[in-house]
Amino acid sequence: MTTGIFIMTAANAAEEARKEGRSVDIPYWRTLKVGGFLNEKYPGGQEAHKRLLEREGFKVVARGRKYQVADYEKYLMKPASLSSENKSHK
Repeated sequence: MTTGIFIMTAANAAEEARKEGRSVDIPYWRTLKVGGFLNEKYPGGQEAHKRLLEREGFKVVARGRKYQVADYEKYLMKPASLSSENKSHK
C-alpha cells in the first residue's frame, strides 16, 4: 500500500511539472500493477499510461476493460541479491 501511495505522488508530481513546462526524470509509467496491468489511477488513466508505454516500444493488449503489457514477465526487475551473477560460489 505504501508503494502505491508513493508512486501516485511521483506520478502526479511529474505530470504537474510537465504541465508547467519543467522536465523531471520520473518514469512512473514503467511501473505496473500485479499481473502486468496498467494503472487506471495514473494521470490520464489507462489510456495515457498505454500511450506512454507504447511510445517506449512496449506492446499493450486489451484484457476486457483493462490493459496489460504483453510479455511483461521478461521486463521484471530482480533484486541484485537474487541475481545469479551476484551469488557467491562456495
